[in-house]
Amino acid sequence: MFRVAVIDDYQGQAAALDCWGKLPDDTEAVFFPDHVHDPDTLVERLSGFDAVVAMRERTAFPAELTARLPALRLLITTGMNNAAIDVEAARARGVTVCGTSLLPHPAAELTWALILELAKGTGAEEASLRAGTWQHGVGVDLAGATLGVIGLGKLGTRVARVGAAFGMRVLAWSSNLTAEQGAAVGVEVVAKEELFRRADFVTVHVRYSERTRSLVGAAELALMRPTAYLVNTSRAPIVDRAALLAALHEGRIAGAGLDVYPVEPIPADDPILAAPNTVLTPHIGYATRDNYELAYTEAVEDIAAFLAGAPVREL
Repeated sequence: MFRVAVIDDYQGQAAALDCWGKLPDDTEAVFFPDHVHDPDTLVERLSGFDAVVAMRERTAFPAELTARLPALRLLITTGMNNAAIDVEAARARGVTVCGTSLLPHPAAELTWALILELAKGTGAEEASLRAGTWQHGVGVDLAGATLGVIGLGKLGTRVARVGAAFGMRVLAWSSNLTAEQGAAVGVEVVAKEELFRRADFVTVHVRYSERTRSLVGAAELALMRPTAYLVNTSRAPIVDRAALLAALHEGRIAGAGLDVYPVEPIPADDPILAAPNTVLTPHIGYATRDNYELAYTEAVEDIAAFLAGAPVREL
């Protein structure tokens, strides 16, 4: 029996999909809805499995972990990039690492949910209305405002185009972005410092790496106006946590919309939960029915291809 652990299935969505019925004979999938932080507990849980299907970066697989899983032969991540997996270390131990597709639009849509909530406060207004208060706050306009997009890849481009549809001026920056690339999607490419000075909303869409760690730090936040907002649906370490907390508590920016955190699931004592003027979601940017169905269907394909001796989508 080839045993597959499907981990971090928080909402039970993976287990509910029909795709697992297409697993090869003598293959068993076991689903775990809870997240395990402790490495020893995780090793104990996974030690009897030949394969692991990981949902994004919910659980890290550093070299030390794969070294303690001698039965592991196949590691699958949803998506084709996963900074939490030491791919080289896994390969060195004879573990095949494969990925899946993910749809590009859900995270862009979630970005706009955060921007709109920051601008219009619909959630706060609804809660206030139910509590008996009529017109609790005052929103801000998007039309005529300036959107600053950090990273103009697939997600950043989608976000930029929606901003233009709202009638916003759209600026963009990334380390290798050219004016011609920006013009192709109707945005103005500017220096990073200028973007932070001019933007009413700054949204982060670069891939996380050591190069982008703390890309948005104290210096960048200091350039923002007190009426400006920061949104991060990419990865938590891209924004310097201490600098962001200080800016929020000191009122140096108007607020922040966040979908990503240094530790996930977020601990109850995480200081961001007590920070003012924040809209927080539990890393749901990619968590849609269509995305789950696509990713796990391809995970089943990855398993079948591996067992047939012809792995696909190797990282």
